[in-house]
Amino acid sequence: MSSAPSNSDDSGKHYRNECTGVALETVQQHQQPQDITLFGSCFCPFVQRVWVAFEFLGIPYKISYEVDPYKKPKDLLEVSPKGLVPGLKLHTFNPPRALNESTVILEYLEDLAATTTKRSLLPSIAHPYARALVRLQCDHVNRALVPAFYRYLQAQTEDAQIEGGKEFHAALEGLVALFERAEREILGGEGAAGEGEKRALAHGLGLWVEGGDLGYADAMAGPWIFRASNALKHYRGFELPKGTKFEAYIEKLFNHPVFKATCSTEDLYIDSYARYAFNRLNTSQVANAINFGRGLP
Repeated sequence: MSSAPSNSDDSGKHYRNECTGVALETVQQHQQPQDITLFGSCFCPFVQRVWVAFEFLGIPYKISYEVDPYKKPKDLLEVSPKGLVPGLKLHTFNPPRALNESTVILEYLEDLAATTTKRSLLPSIAHPYARALVRLQCDHVNRALVPAFYRYLQAQTEDAQIEGGKEFHAALEGLVALFERAEREILGGEGAAGEGEKRALAHGLGLWVEGGDLGYADAMAGPWIFRASNALKHYRGFELPKGTKFEAYIEKLFNHPVFKATCSTEDLYIDSYARYAFNRLNTSQVANAINFGRGLP
């Protein structure tokens, strides 16, 4: 755990406006007009979870990824009334229509893929209990993991940082417990009748299970876990939990081709999250919500 920062420690670095590394290559591959335009910002984890879904589900899209949400350009406000990213512009309608809020967009992409690409991040609709367990994982991510990340990063005193670290660690442990529950109940003999059924049910349970592919909860949580490995590590000395299975999960997540395709280089996140780490005034609507004890916008 690093010591609490002081104003004099603040490097003054600002958020970036352009992706780097592999993420920049992905942006460059999605500049041709499509039925859907994704508005996003390179540092935003709420955008990354949607971007991961686009890539995994194979839905064609054009990306307008260098939007500055703090300047709230007109084209962003047209698709997201709060001026928050992500936002979608749907060109199949005349005039075009729009969607915002990452969780809503994820559900929309799932529904769209069901009738187009036939891919899914969720277990089969034929197994509603498995789908419900994955949704519990996602609910935990939104209610516990995401707020804990920002409280920890924005904490300014040493005591607050210690408590923040404990809270974020507990949120990760809670997510693991939900992963283990789904694995146990769906694949561990309590819910599956045989090996063939187990293989079918493993789809959508995510990278935690043996032989599993990227799942809905991985897309939901992955962006914050990734930022914990760079921004939280840099500013708070945070280390991700140890353990053979958790470390294997992190390695599979960070190196999954789809997830990796949406990640910039670590310096982008370290620079972009300096404003959170030093809790600068009016850093973002998310930061203000944390500071004032409100729900995330």
